[in-house]
Amino acid sequence: MSTSTQLPRLSLRHVGMFVRDIQGMSTFYKEVLGFTQTDAGHIRGHDVVFLTLDPKAHHQLVMESGRTHHTGAGFGLQQISFQVNALDDLRLMHAKVKDRIDLSLIQTVDHGNSWSLYFRDPEDNRVEIYLDTPWHIPQPYLEPLNLEASDADIHSTTHQKVQDQIGYQSMHDWQAKLSLQMKH
Repeated sequence: MSTSTQLPRLSLRHVGMFVRDIQGMSTFYKEVLGFTQTDAGHIRGHDVVFLTLDPKAHHQLVMESGRTHHTGAGFGLQQISFQVNALDDLRLMHAKVKDRIDLSLIQTVDHGNSWSLYFRDPEDNRVEIYLDTPWHIPQPYLEPLNLEASDADIHSTTHQKVQDQIGYQSMHDWQAKLSLQMKH
């Protein structure tokens, strides 16, 4: 790996964890720590819940059912997520990770409200690098993302797919509504 490549600025934005009792855990985080639930759904055979303390962040904590009583990789930490500022930053990170032999499960995903790069680190922890889109749609939502497309094509493709989804709105409008909800 070349050390001369400048890394994009990464901001730690959210953490995901596998849980045994998703209802009990989400209730605990809402009642004791003051989180607001922004979405819930079912994906990969598991239930997921998205929680936040920040009306500008769809989620700061994501919980996914399926945690067993075992310990080790994949039994607690669901993912650690870093935000970047541009699609070119996402492309740069994709280029940095795709040729490494110590990483696995590299994939690019369009979530409608974000474009994401996922991979497993050398100890099998899932890492996400992502960029927010200008839109919000209820989660979970997964479509393939082609980072070889131009920025304009990526924006257009995502917008065409999400604009007819139930719950579609601008990210700004969604954040404003969430801010009001959190002030209750």
